[in-house]
Amino acid sequence: MLDYPHLQALAAVHRRGSFDLAAAQLGLTPSAVSQRIKTLEERMGSLLIRRAQPCTATDAGLRLIRHFDDVSLLEAGLAAELAQPEVGLAIIRIAVNADSLATWVIPALATTQGLLFDIVIDDQDHSQDWLRRGEVAGAITAHPGPLQGCDTLPLGILRYHATASPAYLARWMPQGASRAAMAQAPALTFSDKDRLQSAWISREFGPGLAFPTHRLASSQGFVDAAVAGLGWGMNPEPLIRAERAAGQLVDLRPGTPLDVPLHWQFARLAASAIFPLTRALREAARQALHPLPAPPAA
Repeated sequence: MLDYPHLQALAAVHRRGSFDLAAAQLGLTPSAVSQRIKTLEERMGSLLIRRAQPCTATDAGLRLIRHFDDVSLLEAGLAAELAQPEVGLAIIRIAVNADSLATWVIPALATTQGLLFDIVIDDQDHSQDWLRRGEVAGAITAHPGPLQGCDTLPLGILRYHATASPAYLARWMPQGASRAAMAQAPALTFSDKDRLQSAWISREFGPGLAFPTHRLASSQGFVDAAVAGLGWGMNPEPLIRAERAAGQLVDLRPGTPLDVPLHWQFARLAASAIFPLTRALREAARQALHPLPAPPAA
């Protein structure tokens, strides 16, 4: 049998990135955490943690962490089914794109009882990678799957608008958005993984257009920067409803939104344990997102 306090220490070191932070989380000394990892590595006969800055799990370590997460969720689900008194909140790690977190996910999490959330923020085109590696139990992703050992449920479309302030448009695009103007006008980009601005430009003005951009890894910061005239960006519709209505933000090209389909993908083994979360996410998405188009008839 595996020693689950040892697995808990392994998961904490990997996720906090150091033995000191893992020890603080677990209420142990760093030497006690180190001894647990050493004992586990000796038993498994392989290196489980790469000692670096930050510390990260090896492939074998990740497999053990995934097992620990699965068992923890299953035990929490079983306790709920048997109406057993809670012995502590189960921790569930999920990957979520920043714009969903800023617009509709938080209310869903708030209605889900009995869980502590460890949220990894990553682009919707990359969040599935965390699930593939077994580092999260579920992910909000742009990919419908399939992914081995996982189920996928459609959530809806998060609609984006290419927007900027009226003053910005008067300065950078007095004749309207054009290929020449886009090549000069500063944009806003969340990170190097963010392809929304380039995807919209490619669709509207053709491929191969390089454009200057600020980098700003904050959903609300995107909105504030656009309102202030720092740049134009693809802003999620729910987050800029008031600014568009007040005329603080204007579409660069009216009627040209960019739709991003979102899906909830989760480990099949954890499905019953995270069912309340799945239900809450689907309900919140139903209220906040645009419906996905019906699949074509066979």
